[in-house]
Amino acid sequence: MHETDKLLKQIERLREQMSSVALSQGITSLESIALSQELDRLLNMYEKLRYDKKEVMHKK
Repeated sequence: MHETDKLLKQIERLREQMSSVALSQGITSLESIALSQELDRLLNMYEKLRYDKKEVMHKK
C-alpha cells in the first residue's frame, strides 16, 4: 500500500472520530479541537506528498 493510501485511511478514520466527538461533546470541546488540529496536520502531510510526487513526475 502506498504512503498516500495509508494517509488517506488515517484521515478518513480521524474525520469520523472528530465528527462523533463534535456531535457528542460540541465542536468547541478540547477533544474536538485537538482532533481537528491533528486532521489539519495529516491533510497538510497528504498535500505535501502529492505536491512532491507531482514535482518528481515533472522532472522526468
